[in-house]
Amino acid sequence: MALSPQFGSVIPSQTQQLLQSNYLQFNTGAGADFAQQYLPEIYEQEVERYGNRTLSGFLKMVGAEMPMTSDQVIWSEQNRLHISYDACTQANGAGTSSAIAIGGGATALNVISVNDTVVILDPTNGLESKAIVTASVPGVVGGAVGSITVQPFSALGSLTTIGFSLVGLKVFVYGSDYTKGSNIIQAVANAQTAQTRVSVDPVLTQFSNSPIIIRNQYVVSGSDMAQIGWVEVATEDGTSGFMWYLKAESETRLRFEDYLEMAMIEGELDASAVANANRPGTQGLFAAIQARGNVEVGFTAANGLGEFDAILKNLDTQGAIEENMLFLQRQTSLDFDDMLASISGGFAGGTAFGLFENSEEMALNLGFSGFRRGSYDFYKTDWKYLNDASTRGGIVGVNSIEGVLVPAGTSTVYDQILGTNIRRPFLHVRYRASQGDDRRMKSWLTGSAGGAFTSTLDAMEVNFLSERCLVTQAANNFVLFKGL
Repeated sequence: MALSPQFGSVIPSQTQQLLQSNYLQFNTGAGADFAQQYLPEIYEQEVERYGNRTLSGFLKMVGAEMPMTSDQVIWSEQNRLHISYDACTQANGAGTSSAIAIGGGATALNVISVNDTVVILDPTNGLESKAIVTASVPGVVGGAVGSITVQPFSALGSLTTIGFSLVGLKVFVYGSDYTKGSNIIQAVANAQTAQTRVSVDPVLTQFSNSPIIIRNQYVVSGSDMAQIGWVEVATEDGTSGFMWYLKAESETRLRFEDYLEMAMIEGELDASAVANANRPGTQGLFAAIQARGNVEVGFTAANGLGEFDAILKNLDTQGAIEENMLFLQRQTSLDFDDMLASISGGFAGGTAFGLFENSEEMALNLGFSGFRRGSYDFYKTDWKYLNDASTRGGIVGVNSIEGVLVPAGTSTVYDQILGTNIRRPFLHVRYRASQGDDRRMKSWLTGSAGGAFTSTLDAMEVNFLSERCLVTQAANNFVLFKGL
C-alpha cells in the first residue's frame, strides 16, 4: 500500500501572511532557494543609491507651528491706506466738468469727498490730469455705483475735451483744497452736501483655512518581527539593524513626516460637485499664491536682469518686504547664478568684482547664496522638493513649478479674539491641540506585538496622525515661478 501523503514530494515554500508585511526574501536568487542551501556572498550593507530621500525641511526654514482649537483658522489682513480706484468710466462731460463712475462694481463704495484733489490717469492714451472734486455720490452696495464730478485743472476743460478715453481710467486722491474760512460738514446718513467730508473707516479682508487629518499606518506580523536577516538596514533618521521591519517602520514614519509638509504645499480646497462637507480640503502654498499672490510664467534668469527687475517693480506695488527667500529648482538656481555672474564678467582684459565688494574669491564662486538688487535682499537655496523625481522634479512645461519667492520675517494681522494687531510669520502651520489631545504629530502602537497589547492581532500596528493647515499671510508678497 502506498504511503499517503508522499512526504518526499512535498516542496517547502515560504508564503507571505495576509498582512501587508514587507520584508527581504533571500530565496529568489539565481538557483532557486540558494539561501537555504549555500552560504551566499551577501553585502551586509544596503546601497543608498538615492542618498537622503526625505523632502521635509522647507516649512521648518520659513515658518513656525502654532496650536489651534477650531475647525477653521480665520485671519484678517489690512487693506491699502490710500484711496484709489481702477477701471473707472467717464460720461461725455458738458462744459468744463466731467462725471466719473467709480470702478470696482457694485461692491465698491465711493469714499472720495468734495474738495478732494485727484489724479486721473488714462493708460490707453497716456494722458494725465489733476482735478478737484465738486460733487460725490457714495453708491450703494449691491445697487447703484458711486460717482464723482470733477473739475480738471487743465485750460482745455472737461476730460473729453482733453482727449481722455471713456473707460479704463484710474483715479486716486492726493490731497484736498478748501477756500479761506471754510467749514467741514460731516456726512449724515450718506447725505452729501456741498462741503461734506466722508469719514473713511478701515476695511479688513478676511481669509480662512481649514485643517486636514493626515494618517498613515505600518503593520508587521509578530513572526516577521522575530526574523533576522543578513543585510544590515539603515535609514535617514539613524535607525539600523538586521531586522527588516525596523527599516519599513522607520521609512513609513519618514514618509509620513514628508506628507505633513507636502500636504501643506500641494493642498487645495475641494470645490468639486461631490465635495464632502467633512473633508473640505485645505489651501496649500501653491494654491494660495495662485489665488492671492503673483505668478510668474516662463521666467528665465539666463536672459538677464530685465525679467527679474520686472518682478521687483511689481513687489514695489505690494508690501515691498526687504528680505526674501528664493526656493528654486536646480535649473532655475543655475540660471540665477549665471545671471549674477554675468554682472561681474571680464571686460577690457580685466575682471570686475564691484557687485561683490571687490572680493575676487566671492566673485569667482558662481554658486551665489545671497544677493541684493535695488532695495531688496534675496537668499537663494535649492529646494529638494522641486528636484526629486518622485515629486516635482523632472516635470517640464506648463506643469512645472520652478521656484517660490517667500518674504522673510513677519506680517501684522488683526486678531478678532484678542481685538488687536499681532505679528505672525508670513508662513506658519496651525495644528489642532488642546489640553485633551495634541494632534501636531501623534504616533501609537496597537496589536499584540512590539510591546502593544491592545488586541488579539498577532502583529504590531504603528499609527501616525496629524491635523493641520497652512496659513499664508500677505500672499500678495509671494511669487510662484511656473514653467512655460
